[in-house]
Amino acid sequence: MHELSIAMGIVDIAEKETTKANANKVNLIELEIGTLAGIEFEALDFVWSSAVKGTILENAKKKITKVNGSAKCHDCSMVFQLDDLIENCPSCKSYAKTIIQGKELVVKSLEVS
Repeated sequence: MHELSIAMGIVDIAEKETTKANANKVNLIELEIGTLAGIEFEALDFVWSSAVKGTILENAKKKITKVNGSAKCHDCSMVFQLDDLIENCPSCKSYAKTIIQGKELVVKSLEVS
């Protein structure tokens, strides 16, 4: 379950940024996670409390914004929604595409005090 290591990486980022801000408490952490990032949202929620226990994020509220996947077809230039990395273009059926969004895993903001 790689979601535990992802959660621990998020804790590490939060601790470093909180130190830089000379703060000692995180009230809110906002994350942007793409639906194509290979993260199971339910699994991340499941491991979250274990990963943040005894850390700067233990009492912080977590807000996740899901970023839907989209791609641009190399052959016909159509931009389309993408639910899976192996989907083809709905217009010309080509598999040649560039992912525009949906693979994000970003700590968007920390509200500290």
